[in-house]
Amino acid sequence: MAKRKYKMKTACPQCGCSFAQVLSPEEIKERYGDVPNVEIECGECTAKYLTDMETACPEWDEECKMQK
Repeated sequence: MAKRKYKMKTACPQCGCSFAQVLSPEEIKERYGDVPNVEIECGECTAKYLTDMETACPEWDEECKMQK
């Protein structure tokens, strides 16, 4: 049985470049923990910005029951 993967998608508020990752639940917990907001670093302009997990990865947010 294949492990479930979740797609995270955001865009940098400074330059507009997109960010996308496909991660397993274990990878998400290891990198970001179970927090409502995650810090992302833009690969183009290197700006760091916060985005909410509910927007970045709605499926994961629903799965881990972080919704309001």
